[in-house]
Amino acid sequence: MTDPGGRPVVEAVDVTRSYRMADVEVTALAGVSLRIDAGEYLAVLGPSGSGKSTLMHLLGLLDRPTSGTLRIDGREVAGRSDAELAELRNATIGFVFQSFQLLSRTSAVDNVALPLVYRGVRGRERRERAVAALQAVGLGHRLGHRPTQLSGGEQQRIAVARALVGGPRVLLADEPTGNLDSRTGAEVMALVEQLNAERGVAVVLVTHDETVAARARRRIVMRDGRVVEDSAAGDGTVGDSAVGDSAVGDSAVGDSAVGDSAVGDSAVGDSAVGDSAVGDSAS
Repeated sequence: MTDPGGRPVVEAVDVTRSYRMADVEVTALAGVSLRIDAGEYLAVLGPSGSGKSTLMHLLGLLDRPTSGTLRIDGREVAGRSDAELAELRNATIGFVFQSFQLLSRTSAVDNVALPLVYRGVRGRERRERAVAALQAVGLGHRLGHRPTQLSGGEQQRIAVARALVGGPRVLLADEPTGNLDSRTGAEVMALVEQLNAERGVAVVLVTHDETVAARARRRIVMRDGRVVEDSAAGDGTVGDSAVGDSAVGDSAVGDSAVGDSAVGDSAVGDSAVGDSAVGDSAS
């Protein structure tokens, strides 16, 4: 599905990202160009150090390109303040992490409502929307439960509901089945696919798991900071010769250069809003 106006939800043109490590500059992304339209469902694969997590952090507005052009929902990223990027991220992007990133002492409904706090949505509406999101993922009967009272699969469903409660244009899922058994992981992916089809939200799945990646309709493979394959799932690949093996050494910048725990707070506001911030949700 493409945007009715023909505008991509994500557009990257010759994007690079370099890091200074001691006295050495390391290139994590080396000229990535990518277009993602509304309703697409794609998987990003690659070995450690390939740049796939760096790409996800850029697409999620958790980091900035060193050079190149990056637009999210038609809006240029360059030149925006941190506050402006946070506002754009909250309005257009939902996140699902391998480790769930839920507030452990907070109920399911208040975890899901958290992104709406930053939009200034009033308590009663926050709760109504959070309840509807939990019902959409099959957890309408777990509203008052805390994450520690739920299974891993149920926690990831809460994370999916939280990612979608604000009506994002893009859902970024970083190894969403990594902490789940194969059956539960398949159930979570089926849920994500259902919501992708029903709501038209673009899904970008970052994974090492070929079985999970095979479910996507489009497949992007990264190596040495570049895209070496971009095709419909099951199509042929662009050979390794498309990018020299020395472009970015696998060990130079690991996929965890900005790790799960580092981005969680920015993406869902763990440290910015305490466990009680959403508490008076019926007000």
